Amino acid sequence: MKTQTIRYGESGGVEVIDVDVSDPQAGEVQVQSAACGICAWDLATFRYGGTAPPGHEGVGYITKVGRGVRDLEEGMRVTGQGLGFDGIKNCTADRMYVLPESDLADEYWIVEPVSCVVTGLDTAPLRPADNVAVIGCGFMGLMFIQALSQFYTHDLIAIDIVEDRLKLAKSLGAQFTYNPAEIDAAELIAELKGRSIDVIFDCSGKPQGLNLATKIVRRGGHINLFGWVREEVTINGSEWHGGGFNLVSSSPGAKIRDTFPPAIRLLERGHIDLRPLVTHIVPLQEYPALLEEATGGDGSYIKGVVKAIS
Repeated sequence: MKTQTIRYGESGGVEVIDVDVSDPQAGEVQVQSAACGICAWDLATFRYGGTAPPGHEGVGYITKVGRGVRDLEEGMRVTGQGLGFDGIKNCTADRMYVLPESDLADEYWIVEPVSCVVTGLDTAPLRPADNVAVIGCGFMGLMFIQALSQFYTHDLIAIDIVEDRLKLAKSLGAQFTYNPAEIDAAELIAELKGRSIDVIFDCSGKPQGLNLATKIVRRGGHINLFGWVREEVTINGSEWHGGGFNLVSSSPGAKIRDTFPPAIRLLERGHIDLRPLVTHIVPLQEYPALLEEATGGDGSYIKGVVKAIS
């Protein structure tokens, strides 16, 4: 059987290619793709080249069941680490998670990035009435805003250099918003330092975000480094020593439990809602053009999803 998927170039770019798919083997299920989210990793690989799996934020429907598979049946809507942009794919059955019955469309059941938010929350020492800030209000940061607004935080602060994203953060539960591009740096630091911020989630992926976090967290507070900073970071040793804060990386490798089940529950309850965050939905054939737009556009892109168009 033939299906389509994508392949990145060693020096950048992407192409849609045909691949063969066999019947599922023992312990496998065959899944028809319904939707797959586009990760920041996809954007970086498209821009700079390298290798990346053909998507990892997929949701689909089981079409065939291999020998020895129990508890999974044809027609079930599932998600899992193995699902991506492939139109049809054989996946290890015990890595699949059945989604609950829901009227929520496939493109809003992108569970994998929500599972990463779960890891971020798991690794932060949140306490009642903490003042919490999120630096970087892209897709991941906005999901943190949504989730934290359901917690028992006191002040919930959003920080970003794109005004439209700050407006969205406010609509999703942030009480205060700050744009470092519009405020004098010393004034910004003084005001935020005065808010006694207990926990900061740095989702910016930039050295500037981490440096700002170290300047505004309260003494002895907590910085959760969630964003992937791909550049070298220079630290002020005296500032770090005097600040006495804790710094924890909450990348997927830091997870302390299976994060898919709680992520599914967050989506099921609407504590995280992807509908305001998914800005672009395209079929697989339009994926290369969307990546061109997302990596060189006007900043309106937040999250893209490739959807199987029936």
